[in-house]
Amino acid sequence: MMPIATDLSKKVFESRRHRALPAAVVAALVGMAAQGAGAQELTENERLGRSIFFDTELSLHRNQACAACHGPEVGFTGPIAAINAAGSVYEGSISGRFGNRKPPSSAYATPSPVLFPEFDEEESEKAAATFIGGNFWDGRATGEKLGNPAADQAQSPFLNPVEQALPDNACVVHRVCNPANPAEYPVSFEGVWGDESCDISWPSDVDSACSQEDGHVDLSADDRARVEAAYDAIALSIAAYEGSPASNRFSSKFDAWQAGLVDLSKLERQGFDIFKGQAKCSNCHVLDDGPKGEPALFTDFTYDNLGVPRNPDDPWYTMADFNPAGFDFLDEGLGSFLAMRKDYARYAAANLGKQKVPTLRNLDKRPTPDFSKAFMHNGYFKTLEGVVHFYNTRDTKPVCPDRFTTEADALAAGCWPEPEVSVNVNTAELGDLKLTPAQEAALVAFLKTLSDGFVPE
Repeated sequence: MMPIATDLSKKVFESRRHRALPAAVVAALVGMAAQGAGAQELTENERLGRSIFFDTELSLHRNQACAACHGPEVGFTGPIAAINAAGSVYEGSISGRFGNRKPPSSAYATPSPVLFPEFDEEESEKAAATFIGGNFWDGRATGEKLGNPAADQAQSPFLNPVEQALPDNACVVHRVCNPANPAEYPVSFEGVWGDESCDISWPSDVDSACSQEDGHVDLSADDRARVEAAYDAIALSIAAYEGSPASNRFSSKFDAWQAGLVDLSKLERQGFDIFKGQAKCSNCHVLDDGPKGEPALFTDFTYDNLGVPRNPDDPWYTMADFNPAGFDFLDEGLGSFLAMRKDYARYAAANLGKQKVPTLRNLDKRPTPDFSKAFMHNGYFKTLEGVVHFYNTRDTKPVCPDRFTTEADALAAGCWPEPEVSVNVNTAELGDLKLTPAQEAALVAFLKTLSDGFVPE
């Protein structure tokens, strides 16, 4: 029976190669925005990935899907306003358990390359390296396993005890192969990955095992090999959906302006000039075409410590079972991941506190004007105005006496709390930009042009 797993593994290997996007005409993408994401044609694999992405059955208590933390209506990030307004980290399938970071956007994440270090031409490999690529805020979904960081990332939440919390990857495979709601899978797993892809001899107690936090599905070596291949395929299908036109729509006002369909306002144009110039935003949120010729992705896929303060409302501080450090916990980002790798450990110290540079697309996308969003890896900021003001004045205002001061209180007091991680803070590209209040407002106006779903009048 091993050839079955081998055949599926070959298909998985072929799908690891990033599918080149067709040469997109931005005007056509903007036109599709008027019809909604559902009007866009998806491949069979992308449709399968969409079904998996929205399937709440794929969690311990059958109550949480990927979309619980990555809602399309808010740009594929956290979709619950009350959570965003506070700790910004989302509760998992098990009540009372929370992660320690705000959900990053799953949109526009698929072009990120496999994590790699880049060295200055004048530096040796013993010098500091700039890391590029990977997924998650700390880069730990490197893409080395499946050749696709988004696919590597997709495998983690299913088995994370503070997220979907399933005890065994076989549980994910069993529930995808035997969906509780078949109508929600118009394209079956076997339809994409072959009739043999679900040919697994499941034990009679599989449902019971998958309903227990410490459960384990007892399989033969051959069936376990099939599960591993199928689990990889599931992740690749999710990544296919996350890289599809339903997720990466390129349908913002900025795109329409680039296509010559609309004009930016005078204030928005001014903000764009500031973005490229005095504010230095485009140094990291680059305006170059994407790696496959996509329109600008507004990220260079690198990592940075911006000196962001702690989020006082983060429930992670009180989760003693998972965070014994309590309120002294420091999210050291990329550096903490690199320290666990023998090949990269020597770069860990220089990368402590660095988090991935996110795309700015859909930064302000929200279903209603009063919907609360959160910004930065820990959701400290609740307003774009606060983010821009922090970039502008971080190093010119006094330090707040309390390290757990909220954004609103810091703005009212005219101070900023100390950075969560005080080493490796970027002082070259932010902190004292010398922008006027009017320039800050113009920059915010431009950033609001990057939300998908714009319909020209």
